[in-house]
Amino acid sequence: MLTLSLAASAQTHHVLIKTNMGDMKAVLFDDTPKHRDEFLRLVKEKHYDGTLFYRCVKNFVIQGGSSDSRNAKPGQHIGYGEEAIEIDSEFTKRHFHQFGALCAPRQPDKINVLKYSDISQFYIVRGQVYADSILDKMEMAVNIPIKNKLKKTYQLPHKEELQRLKAEGKAKEYNKLVKEIKERMEYEYRISGYKEFTEEQREAYTQRGGTPELDEEYTVFGQVVEGLDVVRKINNLKVDKNDRPLTDVRITIEIID
Repeated sequence: MLTLSLAASAQTHHVLIKTNMGDMKAVLFDDTPKHRDEFLRLVKEKHYDGTLFYRCVKNFVIQGGSSDSRNAKPGQHIGYGEEAIEIDSEFTKRHFHQFGALCAPRQPDKINVLKYSDISQFYIVRGQVYADSILDKMEMAVNIPIKNKLKKTYQLPHKEELQRLKAEGKAKEYNKLVKEIKERMEYEYRISGYKEFTEEQREAYTQRGGTPELDEEYTVFGQVVEGLDVVRKINNLKVDKNDRPLTDVRITIEIID
């Protein structure tokens, strides 16, 4: 059974994502208000209706809503479309890329340095289940380079001074300098963007699955609470070389409350 975060369970905005392969009910998060409000506006304007889930990457995501996908011919390549609607990202550790997460795609960093979301379309996470050891490696891959850089910046320049103070028996001065270096490094580490999975994230990624590599890179603004079997079904469809399903999956979205 899907367990939502405390923040998610308190939300009141729900939408029904209807497809020819089944329906999915999703909750929208109130603490990502820009995405919530713009998504609801576009739903009311029927912006997503008639579009397709045009990109299905096995054990990763299903993506839809692009204007290019509306009335697209079989085999036609589908991109972001001409109706991109960019808004500020709303990253939060509270919401993450677990199975069923409703998220906003965006253009790559090289042309989107500020990581604006493109709410003109969306994706839903399928992901895969990860072992705790793999999550540990993901943390280390981010954190070790940060720690090494901090040592080079704050510790190495004082190496000779620390050795001298220690050799001269100046314990008070030595300890004071060590404390200052340590406090500075700890502060810089906290604001460095280090990676540490919460207990809730670890439980989700090791039990239900997800795409943890996307956390705090793309905004999660909702969660599928009913119809996860439909996400699986769509994600399992056969696709062409562009990851477009060979069977069209048409989208209609309604606001429930």
